[in-house]
Amino acid sequence: MEVVLLGAGAADGWPNPFCGCGSCVGAASLCETRGQTSALVDDTLLLDCGPGVPGAAVRAGRLLAGVRFLLITHAHTDHLEPHVLLSRSWVPGLDELCVVGPTDAVDACRDWVGPDDPVRFLPVAAGDRVRLGGYDVRVLPARHRVFVDGDAVLYDVTGPDRSRLLWATDTGTWPRSWFDVVVDAQYDAVFLEETFGDRAVESTGHLGLSGFGDMLAVMREVGAATERTDVVAVHLGHHNPPIDELGRRLAELGARPGRDGEVVELGDPAAAGRTRPQRRHLFVTGGARSGKSRYAENHLADVDDVVYVAAGGPPDPHSVDAEWAHRIDRHQRRRPSSWTTLETTAVADVLRAATAPVLVDCLGTWLTARLDHHGVWESGDLNGVRRDVDELVQAWRSCPVSAVAVSNEVGSGVVPATPSGRLFRDELGRLNASIASISDTVVLMVAGQALVVR
Repeated sequence: MEVVLLGAGAADGWPNPFCGCGSCVGAASLCETRGQTSALVDDTLLLDCGPGVPGAAVRAGRLLAGVRFLLITHAHTDHLEPHVLLSRSWVPGLDELCVVGPTDAVDACRDWVGPDDPVRFLPVAAGDRVRLGGYDVRVLPARHRVFVDGDAVLYDVTGPDRSRLLWATDTGTWPRSWFDVVVDAQYDAVFLEETFGDRAVESTGHLGLSGFGDMLAVMREVGAATERTDVVAVHLGHHNPPIDELGRRLAELGARPGRDGEVVELGDPAAAGRTRPQRRHLFVTGGARSGKSRYAENHLADVDDVVYVAAGGPPDPHSVDAEWAHRIDRHQRRRPSSWTTLETTAVADVLRAATAPVLVDCLGTWLTARLDHHGVWESGDLNGVRRDVDELVQAWRSCPVSAVAVSNEVGSGVVPATPSGRLFRDELGRLNASIASISDTVVLMVAGQALVVR
């Protein structure tokens, strides 16, 4: 199974946007933001859906059009925003959606679908077992409640590839007898809530670090968690210590903090329960000689197997002057020898097929090459170039590995005096805006200094 962690934060996220505590200020300064906890499994099964989840999916480069099963743990608003179903109803031709959850949560959804919407409802309770397509789902108890005991549950999900995860948010510490249902489960991944850190008085319906450790210790004792289980702390809130300290504390327990947008791969015998390198997309733009390329290269300096894409394609040996050749040589010399260099304008193909991190340098030379290829300077017909741009943007969105793209910021100076200059400025501005809008981090380089735009 592939699990995209759309959010790893508590009900108010982390940082809480209204809070000025040290934990929130520190998280914001490091861009360590976490939205409401939710996960997307194989683009098919959605675990919880608070109000921020649809936007989080898009920012993670995923769409929810293929979701066939929505599993709701309980009806608190950070786990269930039923009006999302109304937005879904506006899209024709979608496959049937099965909404699964405790009776009260399912009932809260019914008024948000039309009579002809392809949505069915499946109320469940702890102890139930259901088959959803290729997924075997066991419904487990939660020590949490909305109004009455039993109106919150957890989910034990086994995928078509036999990999298995536990979705355990929200819950307080289980009574010992409850662990009988997970004996020898040997989960590949456990997503376990950890809301309150070292807060002296924990809610009975949530875990702090102490309760998290107690839960995990018994899970290991009964064989639910093993040495290969990836234990991910979710539902993280600002009562926790700063993220670096929290990471150390969780590591002592054999766990780690979840991060919004990360992808967890389950089911590979060689790496079951491990997280592949985070699929993060960085876009770096700026003016000439502002340090864009060096910043991008330094970002991946500790990675041995980077694919460096010289996106302008192979240089024309008849048109490259000595100064330009010197620039190319200088760039090549400062890159690690273990990196692979591709001189190609087929950047979309590289991104789609990538299995190792990719660095694309730069989109300005790529666009110039495509404008040349389509003869735009003579014809003025941009249709072919814009098709290429759309293909590149979609490939960037769906690229399965970490990627860095470098571009030029050419629209901040004097209006170009020629029609071709103005055309290039406008088309590159559109391309930059499209790539930036679907990147995890956007950096503007100014005079050698990096400004984090997002």
